[in-house]
Amino acid sequence: MIKRIYVEKKQAVSNLADSLRKELNEQLKESIGSLRCFLRYDIEGLEDNDFNAAIRTVFSEPPVDDVYFEKLPNLKDYSVFAVEYLPGQYDLRADSAAQCVQLLTMGVRPEVRCATVYAISGAANIQKIQNYLVNPVDSRIAAGEKPSSLMQTILPPPNVKEIEGFRSFGKEQLQTFRKQHGLAMSIDDVQFVRQYFEDEGREPTETEIRVLDTYWSDHCRHTTFLTELKEILFDTKIPEIKEAYNEYQRIFKKHYEGRTDKYECLMDMATIGARELKSRGLLAALDESEEINACSIKVTAETSEGCKDYLVMFKNETHNHPTEIEPFGGAATCLGGAIRDPLSGRAYVYHAMRVTGAADITASADNTMAGKLPQRIITKEAARGFSSYGNQIGLATGIVAEVYHPGYVAKRLETGFVVGAAPAENVVRAKPQAGDIILLIGGETGRDGCGGATGSSKAHNAGSIETSGAEVQKGNPITERKIQRLFRNPDCTRLIKRCNDFGAGGVCVAIGELADGLLIDLNAVPKKYEGLSGTELAISE
Repeated sequence: MIKRIYVEKKQAVSNLADSLRKELNEQLKESIGSLRCFLRYDIEGLEDNDFNAAIRTVFSEPPVDDVYFEKLPNLKDYSVFAVEYLPGQYDLRADSAAQCVQLLTMGVRPEVRCATVYAISGAANIQKIQNYLVNPVDSRIAAGEKPSSLMQTILPPPNVKEIEGFRSFGKEQLQTFRKQHGLAMSIDDVQFVRQYFEDEGREPTETEIRVLDTYWSDHCRHTTFLTELKEILFDTKIPEIKEAYNEYQRIFKKHYEGRTDKYECLMDMATIGARELKSRGLLAALDESEEINACSIKVTAETSEGCKDYLVMFKNETHNHPTEIEPFGGAATCLGGAIRDPLSGRAYVYHAMRVTGAADITASADNTMAGKLPQRIITKEAARGFSSYGNQIGLATGIVAEVYHPGYVAKRLETGFVVGAAPAENVVRAKPQAGDIILLIGGETGRDGCGGATGSSKAHNAGSIETSGAEVQKGNPITERKIQRLFRNPDCTRLIKRCNDFGAGGVCVAIGELADGLLIDLNAVPKKYEGLSGTELAISE
């Protein structure tokens, strides 16, 4: 039997509801007289005694919350609607509540669903308010009726299919195929893939196409930065730029004389400085290995036990696209994603920095660019997401800066920087051998995060916000915190030959950076729910 409760902050501490009422009136030019917010929980699988105990310890805080059973209080003259996550989107609040209830009862984990209920009086345009509060990327208006069951009906995933006729597709057919499947690959890439499978004498599977699309996305392959630069023009009013380019050409010729595999590109401009400094003997502290993780340097640290050799690791992450379409999750996983790289290097992450860019957050919502969320929504929800993740994982952020400029209305800037460290003796780097065990640890995989690499690499339009929901991963800071603590144990980290994180692209990208070839059983991947196809398991972040 499903039990339903509504939890509302007591009037004396209803600051968030009051703040939201003022924001809606200011942004939407409404005249809301009163706004009340309730958290609606549907719980299945709890006996009465356990349910009553959970209400007081998990679902509410008696000193500051009022709890209503099964029905809302009298809301005459209020317009009422509820907002919930889309099916397949990870709900951290509901998941955490279910885990806490299981810890409380030491029994079976219950099913929990959560929604936010808004009760509004005095407003004329409820549809406009709903459009402001509901991000179609990950949420929807929820039904008011209590469901008969919280158990999802899971259809068995379809078998991975071959793409019939792919080898014989002409250019126009390939263009149609590319659009139908929402591929990030260019038409030239797709033609190259078609030729490969024609030479192989077989049709590709859907999974193979999706994996190639992920690997060749701008996110993973850095297509833009690796584009060859053949004709460069300069503004003569800024001579320093041309002087810097001439210096780059000198260093390029010095290091790559006679090499046909090297060419001028933005990526080489960004990285050749390290090569030059190394040649001068100025990077003695650089820690080099075959691992593809965070930048790592060797230092001697003063500890309570005397001087010890440490590895200090740095990483920055940009989440401009995901934060723009789903601010909370995008900014949260900007921090979580940055942490993953030094964590994969077996370092404990101690400190963070956040630098963002936004347009005018005081502008009216009526001035929002088509297909985008209001700047105020993006900025506030992104700040909430970043701080939520940092607070839950236990990471201090010392610098938080937001730059305001009209240019950021076209594309949000969301960057996170972290620094971590580990005793050098705890980090073993060895070459993987046949027969080694591949261990996957962390949170469960779901549809959120599917296509994250390709999604952030595409050109977007006014309709992107309606169709890109699955591309934004919902992070799990509690699980990442557990791994942080686990990796402080040298008995664990010294067993690891090589480690990599699940970034955008999921298992299909992570395994390629571990060894030349691996045998992966996708059936063994922990899942948030059943019904995921082989393709989804292969590419989901």
